[in-house]
Amino acid sequence: MGIKITKKCIGCGVCVDVCPYSAIMIIEGMAVVEGHCTLCGACAEACLEQAIIIDRPAVKPVAEQDKDQWRGVWVFVETHGTDTSPVSYELLGEGRKLADRLKTDLSAIVLGDGSYKTDDLFARGADKVYSAAHPYLADLDTEICSLALLECINRYKPEIVLAGATSFGRTVMPKVAATLETGLTADCTGLDIDKEKGLLLQTRPTFGGNLMATIVCPDRRPQMATVRPHVFKQPEINGSSQGEKIDVQLAGNLTSRISLLDRVVELVAGEKLEDADIIVAGGRGLGSTEGFEHVKELARLLKGAVGASRAVVDEGWVPYSHQVGQTGKTVCPKLYIACGISGAIQHLAGMQTSDRIVAINRDPDAPIFDVADYGIVGDVKEVLPLLISSLKKEFGQA
Repeated sequence: MGIKITKKCIGCGVCVDVCPYSAIMIIEGMAVVEGHCTLCGACAEACLEQAIIIDRPAVKPVAEQDKDQWRGVWVFVETHGTDTSPVSYELLGEGRKLADRLKTDLSAIVLGDGSYKTDDLFARGADKVYSAAHPYLADLDTEICSLALLECINRYKPEIVLAGATSFGRTVMPKVAATLETGLTADCTGLDIDKEKGLLLQTRPTFGGNLMATIVCPDRRPQMATVRPHVFKQPEINGSSQGEKIDVQLAGNLTSRISLLDRVVELVAGEKLEDADIIVAGGRGLGSTEGFEHVKELARLLKGAVGASRAVVDEGWVPYSHQVGQTGKTVCPKLYIACGISGAIQHLAGMQTSDRIVAINRDPDAPIFDVADYGIVGDVKEVLPLLISSLKKEFGQA
């Protein structure tokens, strides 16, 4: 298994340009592959001389009769002590829709030390909850959690497994998918079921967010996907819902090469960006760090959080923790005010599900107005001071 550069190579450099991992260089007129190549195949597809050969082991499809053994939709619930990550609730709501279309059960899988209460999961649509408890799972070591989840999947055979595209989910799910030799679609923004084939349709941004790709996994099971937080709404709570709790006794050898030395909790001033009901976000149109101060002041007046486009973060006006978009955080506030943000698709991917969007931009053709509920066409550096002054009078702070 590996990659081979044949004598057809002319050293044109196309493969260097398309490699997403900067794993190819041209040395003495020939392409040379470095050790961190992932065998993604982008170089081979782009090579006009067909000089690159990717050697991968063949993966045997799951036989049709064996596919019938894989049934049900699973949501991998991310817990932190007795708390549940909000994206897990969001996935239960969407998982309920998928399970209904497939006429199958929706299950939640929980890993931990056994202290987690499962009532909330039934209240949000789960028919079953698989609870795998073990002292080694208390610290949520990603390597041990991967082994535990793998054992549960092999034992109960769900046809679909969903998890949040958090740092935890993005670590555990690829390990499991690689071991099972099945597909994994990362950072999905849409999920559906093919009515004819019953396959999971997994939609995600690609090519830097300029296109949306729908991916299927027809030959292997389970079908696996991670979904960005705040893409879907949390389901309504039904306190009367009940289901079946299944305590899973793990038989595998849960050993890890990782030692937890310390746990550091990030301290954030004010409300977390992803949890805020109101977000005031600024873009390059503000012109400078000084201009961005108006965004901070408006957020303070509205008791909201401060967001930013990638361009602003790259300029160093605010830290990365404020970035909204495909390479930042996905948010879904009740009110999102976009100040001087043009509305590149990468930014829209992180905020367009907001309940109400207000856009301020001097370009009437800016893409941000296509998703905005209310728009103000004007120079944000003039509009924001007027808006702040008006609000101060309204709030008695003039």
